[in-house]
Amino acid sequence: MAVLQLGSVPPWLESLFASEFGYAVLLGVCILEGAMLLRFMPSELVVPAALALIGSSIPESAAIVAVAVVGTTAGQFLLFCLVRRAGREYVLQKRWVPVTESRLERFDGWFDRWGGLAVAGSNTMLFVRGLVTIPAGLSEMNGRSFVVLSAIGSLSFQSILAALYLLGGHLLA
Repeated sequence: MAVLQLGSVPPWLESLFASEFGYAVLLGVCILEGAMLLRFMPSELVVPAALALIGSSIPESAAIVAVAVVGTTAGQFLLFCLVRRAGREYVLQKRWVPVTESRLERFDGWFDRWGGLAVAGSNTMLFVRGLVTIPAGLSEMNGRSFVVLSAIGSLSFQSILAALYLLGGHLLA
């Protein structure tokens, strides 16, 4: 039984991952994911696809997770800065940001209740990954604190994905 389907990776991206530019491609894809611009593949497939196509030895796995954390954190910081500069109404008007007013209010509540922990926590969770970036950007949160908390959550998420892939016997079909 295949948990993840490698067929979900666009063929052009699959060939780029498998090329000598695999790590650079991974970085770019992860920046897009962090900035909520990744629309051509599910974000939970990025690290497993990289492990399948670049390599899954211990050093390769560690490098893939590290590149993914740097990329997603950079993308989220770009979104954090955009939100801080442009404001709430701008974000709600943009179709590329997957958030409605009611959904944003829910994430505002998470951020109000948990503060920076909500940034790290949401980055570890499927489906809400990175959405607390918006209320964080609208708050008085320090950019450095945001980067650290975003990286912690991304490290958790990417490590879980890598572990599931590696411990699951490479269940990509």
